[in-house]
Amino acid sequence: MNMKKLFTFCFCLILSSMGFATNLTLQKSLQKLGLENVEISASPLSELRIATTDMGIFYISQDGKYLIEGKMYKITPNGILNLTTQSLIKKLNSYAKEMIVFPAKHQKYVVNVFLDISCHFCHKMFAQNKAYNDLGITIRYLAFPRNGLDSLLAQQMEAIWQAPNPMDALTQAETHKIFPEQMQSPKIVKKQFDLGVQFGIQGTPAIVLSNGQVIAGYIPPQELLKILQQTN
Repeated sequence: MNMKKLFTFCFCLILSSMGFATNLTLQKSLQKLGLENVEISASPLSELRIATTDMGIFYISQDGKYLIEGKMYKITPNGILNLTTQSLIKKLNSYAKEMIVFPAKHQKYVVNVFLDISCHFCHKMFAQNKAYNDLGITIRYLAFPRNGLDSLLAQQMEAIWQAPNPMDALTQAETHKIFPEQMQSPKIVKKQFDLGVQFGIQGTPAIVLSNGQVIAGYIPPQELLKILQQTN
C-alpha cells in the first residue's frame, strides 16, 4: 500500500470513529432526557441527524444543542415527499416476517396497514382483502392496539400474531370476533406498536405506502389503487 492510499485509509478511519463518537454522545444526551431506544442516523441535511426514539422521530443538531420535533419534507417535481416517515421504511421492511400478509396473486403494489382488532373501519378494510388482492395490492398487517400495550386487546393481538396460523387467527378475530383463549404478553405487538408511534400513527387503520407516505383511515380498493398508481 503506497503512502497516498495509506493516508486515505487512515483518514477514513478517523472520520468513521469521529462519526460514531458523535452518534454515541448524542444518543446518551437524549437518553438523559428520558428518551429510550435511541438510534442516531444521518439526515438529508448535514447540520442535523435523525434521532429515532420510542417517542417518535426528532432531529438533533451535530453539537447536540438543538432538538427539533416534527416532519421533514422534500419538494420534488412530483410533489412533497415526507422524508421523516421515509427514513423508517427500512426498519418497517425488517419486520416483514412478523407481519400477517394477504398476498396478491399478481402483485403490483405492497401496502402496510396498522390495525386494531376492535376497530370498525379496520373490519371494513379487512373484509375487502380479496378486492385489494384482485387489483394487485398485497396487504401486510401490523398490530396497533389503540388502548395501548397494557390492554387486554394488546394481549389478544399478541396471541393472534403468535398463533400457529396467524392469517387464520386474524381472520377469525376480524370476521367472527373469535379470539385465542390464551392471552400473551406483547412482544411482537410491542415492536409493531412502537414503530407505529414512530410513524406518528394515532388511529387505525393507518396505511403506510412503500415510499413512507402515511394515509390515515379506511380507503376503498379502487381509490387506493389510484393513489398507488399516482405515487409510483
